[in-house]
Parts: sequence; C-alpha cells; structure tokens
Amino acid sequence: MHRARQALFGVLALLLPGCAALSPQRVTSEDRLADFPTTELPLAQPVTIRWNAHHVPFIEAATDRDLAFALGMVHLHLREGQLEVFRRVSQGRLSESAGPFTVDIDHSLRILGLGRAADAVIARMPADTRDFAQAFVDGMNHYQSRRSRKPPEFGLMGIAAEPWTLRDIITMGRLAGADVNWLVYFAMLKERGKPGFAETWRRTLAAGADGVTSFTATPQENMLNDILSGRGRSGSNSVAVAARNSATGGALIANDPHLGFAMPNAWLIAGMRSPSYNMVGLMVPGLPFVALGRSPDMAWGGTNMRAASSDLYDVSKLPPDAITRADVRIGVRAWFDSTRTTRMSPFGPIISDSPMIQSRPGEMLALRWVGHEPTDEITALLRAARARTPDEFRRAFQGFGVSAQNMLFADARGNVGQVLAAILPARDSLRRDDPVLDAADPATHWRGFVGVGDLPHVLNPAQGFVASANNRPAATKTPIGFLFSDDERVSRLQALLRDRPKVSVADLMALQGDTRSEKSLQIAKGMLGAIAASGLDGVAPDLVRRLAAWDGDYRVDSAGPVAFETLLYHVLPAVYGAASHRDLPGVYLQWQHITRFFVADLDALPAARRREVLTAALPAAARDAARFATWGDMHRLRAAHLLANAPLIGGSFVVADLPAGGSRETVMKTAHDLVNDRHDSRYGSQSRHISDMADPDANWFLLFGGQDGWLGGAAYDDQVPMWQRREYVRMPLRPDAVARDFPRVMALRPKP
Repeated sequence: MHRARQALFGVLALLLPGCAALSPQRVTSEDRLADFPTTELPLAQPVTIRWNAHHVPFIEAATDRDLAFALGMVHLHLREGQLEVFRRVSQGRLSESAGPFTVDIDHSLRILGLGRAADAVIARMPADTRDFAQAFVDGMNHYQSRRSRKPPEFGLMGIAAEPWTLRDIITMGRLAGADVNWLVYFAMLKERGKPGFAETWRRTLAAGADGVTSFTATPQENMLNDILSGRGRSGSNSVAVAARNSATGGALIANDPHLGFAMPNAWLIAGMRSPSYNMVGLMVPGLPFVALGRSPDMAWGGTNMRAASSDLYDVSKLPPDAITRADVRIGVRAWFDSTRTTRMSPFGPIISDSPMIQSRPGEMLALRWVGHEPTDEITALLRAARARTPDEFRRAFQGFGVSAQNMLFADARGNVGQVLAAILPARDSLRRDDPVLDAADPATHWRGFVGVGDLPHVLNPAQGFVASANNRPAATKTPIGFLFSDDERVSRLQALLRDRPKVSVADLMALQGDTRSEKSLQIAKGMLGAIAASGLDGVAPDLVRRLAAWDGDYRVDSAGPVAFETLLYHVLPAVYGAASHRDLPGVYLQWQHITRFFVADLDALPAARRREVLTAALPAAARDAARFATWGDMHRLRAAHLLANAPLIGGSFVVADLPAGGSRETVMKTAHDLVNDRHDSRYGSQSRHISDMADPDANWFLLFGGQDGWLGGAAYDDQVPMWQRREYVRMPLRPDAVARDFPRVMALRPKP
C-alpha cells in the first residue's frame, strides 16, 4: 500500500505543472495565427503565407531560402509539441519527460544510435540541400524564439524548449526510416532456443510475416515496438493510372500511407511556390521535403519496400579490442539520472546490451543497418520534387537509403511508373536458417551497396497502371528482403483498377475506402467447411448463419465480420495446441501466417481432434458475437492524442470513439490482432492523397484528425467528421485558385 501511494504521488508530481493541458480551452485559428511572428524576419524578400479553412498553409516566396525559412516556421507553429516529443524519442530521451518507466527504452534507443550518421550526412550534402535544410532549421528556431505561448504538452511533460539543429532533424528522419525487420528480429530472438524454433522461423520466412509484439511482452517492449513501427513509413497503398486508362484524360495517382492513428497526425499538409519549387503534398513534421504530393509536372507517392536493410551478427568471436565502450547518461524526470553502457563493433552497435533484447548465453549481438551509413534522403526528395521527366525522377533517388521505398509516379504527359528507391547491402542470399549471422564467417559480410541505378524500374506497363501495397517486388539480382505484406491488398487494388476501363477520381476515392477482404472470406469458408464436415452446424446456428451470409466485406454495418473474428479468435490457438493466443509465438498471430497456413492446419488435424476444437470454440464464439450487432460496434477508431495512452490522465485526450470499417489487410486498413471484444485499431490508413494530372488544381488530401497539433485548436480535430464522410481538402496549384481556396493572407516582412 505504501509503494502504491508513493507511485501515485510520483505521477501527480510529474503531472501537476501541466494540469491546464488536461482540459485545454478551444482556440480559434485566428488566435493561433495571431501568435505567428510576421515582422523583422531574416528574409531576403517578403513572403506570403495563405491559410485555408483547415489551417493548411500555402507559402509563396521569391527565393528558395526564404521558402525554407518560412516552412520551418510553419512546421513549428503547427506541430511544436509533437516535434519536441519526437526529438526526444529519436535521441533516447523519453525519461526526461516520462520518468523511470522508460529508462530501459532510452537505453535501447541510445544503443541503436539513430543519429549516428547525422554528422557524415550533413558533411556530404550538396550545398543547395544544406542551405535549404539549414534555412528550414533557422525558421524553426526563429519561431521558437518569438512565439509567446508554449504548446500545452510542454508543462505536462516537463519539456523545456531547446534550439533545433540539422542533426536533430536528420535523427528524426532516421526514426521515420527505421527498418521494419527489426521487430521480426527482436521477436525471433525471444523464440531462439525454444522447442520448435526451426519450424517457427521456417514459417516466418515462408509466410513473409511482419513483426508482431508478443501478447506476453512487457509494457516497455510494447512501447519500444510502437516507437519503431508507429512513425516509420512501414505500410501504405499507392496506385498510378496512365492517361490512356483515365476518365479525365490525364494520369491519376492515389496514395494512403499507413501509420499510427494517434493525433496529431504523423503528416501535415502544405503547399508552396518559389523559384525551384511549386508543389502541394504531405510532409513529415520537422523534415523539409514533401514526401508524397504533386508539382505541375509530376505526382508521387509510395509504399515501404520492406527491404532487409539490416542484419544481426554474433560478434562474440571478434578480438576484444574490436569492441569500443561508452557510458551514456540518461536524464530521468523526478528521479535520479541513470548511467548506462553502450558498445560498438565493426558490425554496428551491440544491441544485446539492451535489457529489452534477448540473446543466448555467450552471444554478443550487433546490428548492422544501412541507416548508420551517410545516405541522404533530404536531397533525394528535394530533387524528386523538381523532376520533370520519369528519368529525372528516378535519378533523383540516387543516395536515398532508409526506409527503402517503392516510389510510384504519374506525370503531366500521361506516363506512370515505379522506382525502387533504396540503398541495399550487396549479399548473395537472404535465405538462412537463423536470424543471427556469424561475424567470423566472411561469407555473411556485406560486399558494398547497390542503389536505385542497380535496381529495376517500371515505366508505362501494358495494363495501364501500377499498384503497390508493401508486397513482394519483382525478382532482382540483389536480394531485397524476405518479410513482405500479404498480396491481398495489392491484388484487390489491381482487381478494382482492371474492372474499370476508364478510372475516375471518384473511383480512386471509393478505392481508398474499400473494406472487402477476399482472404478473410476464404478462411471463413474453410471454417464453415470444417464445421459442416464435423456435423456441428447446429451447435451455434446463429453464429454459423451470420458467417455463411458474409461476403467478406468489413463494412461498419456488417454482422459477418463479428462472427468471423470471434470464431477465429477461439479456433486458431486450439489448432496449434495452445490454451490461448498468448501462449503462441507472435508469427502464428500474423495475418500472413493465418492466410498461408491456418485452414490447411485446421484440415490436417485428426477428425476427432478437429471436432473437439470446433465443439469448444463454437459456443464460446457465439457468446462473444452475441454482444455485437455489427463490426462497427466491435471495431473502433479512437481519435486521441499521443498522451491518451498515459495512465490516469489518458481519457482527457480522447476526442472521439468511432465505429470503424476495414481490417488487417483491407485496402482501407485498420489493423487489429485476434479479437473477441470491443477494441481499437491503432494503425492503418490515416491519411489520403489523390491527384489528377489533367488539372493542376485537382489535388485532394485528408488527415485523420486535423492539421494543427495544438490541443484545443479549431483545426486539431476538424477533419475527423470529413474522414467519416470520406471528404477531402482540395490543394490547388494555380495562383488564382490558391488565392480563392486560401483566403487568409499573412505577410512576412524582412528586417528593414
């Protein structure tokens, strides 16, 4: 009791300075903009920032440097609280705000050293990139020095503003480029040495399963996984339709990135015009480029390639002097600071020093990652935004490293294509019987790197469109990876595009809201077949009827998904001899594993055992399903701030609890685990973009949440109703249309 009281008082002591953030007052967009510095700025010439009704800016500048400076100001204005959190996360400084709970997470992040290559990246940047990026950072710092109000999160989290540096934004970019394979590696390390590991690893490779947090993971492990996957560009759909297949006469593109649903959104929308740049699109807060969007000549987007940009090495056989050691100090809020050790090998940091990563006795595990090399994503995306031809667009990605992307494009001449934007290790093969390589074996070593010029590309394919959804790419000479998304999304995208001889913008909008799952329907039929073969149709007749009537669509108002998911929840663990899904290796719960193996494994059970499994599962699933009339009653989408997951105070940061359609691998992705109860989707299609190259003004975007990160701001959550209605925010390029759609004009004046 005494310890519980101490813990409660400790939490209250942390929160007391920021109590005002728990009930933020509504702030109008006019009040927000009144705090924006507009005079005596270090600009060469005046800059105009126009704002639309959703607090989205369009910046007009006479020089590129002035554009970058104003852009930095805008980013800090819109997302300062979010950026300070991400800066601390990327640098392993969470404990400065969160206290002792996150010290092990900070230690793990310090070991990973996301910013290790930052200085080398800066040194190698072309002068025009460095000047643009530095002006962006200067704009962030100028806004910080002159704004009168700090974001509400600052008091709550004990954040004190610090000057921004180029190193900071590159390190945050490395967090966004984290290798999705890490989650698989770390999960597999927990399974190595256990009975059946060889089969688990074989199934992981065969299914191409993503990483999954074990249901038995600690809260710290869950948080680390969320950090490494929630902001990384680890999912997405992207399609580009050639002019000859378009109903408008121009090429079309549609992108919807998949990230965490937390607010503020992981993207912000912006438009801009300067001598070198004229574009609208989605930007990662704190990074000075448009990651997906449109210029007059080109529109672009992409999906994570799921490339194997990392390898784990056992370096225990290396000579002792090959390992260097450093002590790092971790600041801890309301507690004693902590000193931890990090070690470095020629094959990367020794990640087995993390208390959250398991290894076998005597092993020292190092992580070699392309992100520790001086790759330059900022230059690549700035050049891509200036590209006017497919060849220029492809060549722009020389030097782009992490995270590897399938970049799709459509241009004003009607062309479409796909570029593999990556720097990959040169290896002979990725097929192996263990996720850990022996550093003492030269055959496992990287033999340099290959880049975009060495990888295949697509231009104007015969079918008249390209589609990507994190699926396995076409075969290449250089092995790319082994853990890709199930082909379900890309197959659905291709089918929807093939069904329409002329694709319209409305078709693409409908495509982005598609919630049908053919794989779920196949599995449902497999379970129904097993039920019928076992003579159990009458055990739970209502459940069986709901399942048999289902068409595979995870619509909000459908009853079928409830029957399917509750039955799967109870049948799957029993098929593998587990009392609960919590007793299974994470790979068995991955959708790729389920679609690849589950029905066959159910059918392979002896008839008596299969009947026993279904006899127990059917009434249990029927009891669960009876509580929910529709999928939307069971499957929810929570509009909530990042702090909604905090103990005691989280409820204060929930904006809305909405019924949600979609599922794990539907085109409109709203991912979830095995479920038998009301639950939230935390990851999926949380932003949207569509452009029609026949019209410079035909560009539409949407964010789940809103543009402004200010708690209580009018544009903090104003796009949530639009999200439910599948509406979009238009982002034109023509000056007259920009003037109409962005009526609030702000003039930034240079120093006299």
